[in-house]
Amino acid sequence: MSEEAAAAAGGGAGPVPSGSGLCWASLFFCLSLACAYVGSLYVWKSHLPRDHPAVIKRRFTSVLIVSSLSPVFIWAWKEVTGVKPGTSLLTLMGFRLEGIVPATLLPLLLTMVLFLGPLIQLSMDCPWDLVDGLKVAFDPGFWALCVTDMRWLRNQVIAPFTEELVFRACMLPMLVPCTGLGPAIFTCPLFFGVAHFHHVIEQLRFRQGSKANIFLSAAFQFSYTAVFGAYTAFIFIRTGHLTGPVLCHSFCNLVGFPAVGAALEHPQRILVVFFYLLGVVLFLLLLHPMTEPAFFGHLPICSLSRLTLTSSSHSSFSLCS
Repeated sequence: MSEEAAAAAGGGAGPVPSGSGLCWASLFFCLSLACAYVGSLYVWKSHLPRDHPAVIKRRFTSVLIVSSLSPVFIWAWKEVTGVKPGTSLLTLMGFRLEGIVPATLLPLLLTMVLFLGPLIQLSMDCPWDLVDGLKVAFDPGFWALCVTDMRWLRNQVIAPFTEELVFRACMLPMLVPCTGLGPAIFTCPLFFGVAHFHHVIEQLRFRQGSKANIFLSAAFQFSYTAVFGAYTAFIFIRTGHLTGPVLCHSFCNLVGFPAVGAALEHPQRILVVFFYLLGVVLFLLLLHPMTEPAFFGHLPICSLSRLTLTSSSHSSFSLCS
């Protein structure tokens, strides 16, 4: 593909520099951004646990500062490598209006399908009926309590937004010109998974279990955060929006990791297990149709993919079409 044809295919984007220098630069800026995010959590000296409201408030300040500066990392990477995306950085990071409604609703619905089993299990065990649940959901007092709860704000708002912004919206545009879209989906979550190892420090510090259990838990957390990160990276690339990954992240934090053990011991375990399996099957069937790029308009990050002359270019094109 000529540079002129590539520019036309990429919506005006310029040629991507070749060679290992681009990849080393992408790796450096992604690592720097990940270290800045995690390091910001520890700039405050405190002997209090991570769930203490004072600690949470201070960390809100730190991660919001790092997140607000995260576009600077992409700008610096662009200047160092000479990559010309052909669109604004904010658009490349998923801040755009085109296709915003389907990009907000479809990924969340898809994630709820995946969690069909846990949702059915929760509904069976919940003492409220549907009417009671709706009354709570539309009660302003309930939401007032939520927004004043530091742990709720962290788990449902601040962490989903800042982590998806930093580890998806900022890192994927830097990785795609080096790896292509397909490998970037699986490379990007490694930074996200490793970043969660900082919980080991606090667990060891406050002796929250034996060392073996702490490291085993950390390895398990790395595994599922990496898988989840690959999923939200896929959503980001297929929709070109940040809203979908953020809402999916918030929803997963709310529901938590599926309680498979409890499902197998449930009084109605056959029905519960059936919905677990049904949810997984429906998710796999709907994964591509519900993230069809045609729903979301022009995908800015695909401009970078079209300029990536790698063996993964075919899979990159299939992700964008």
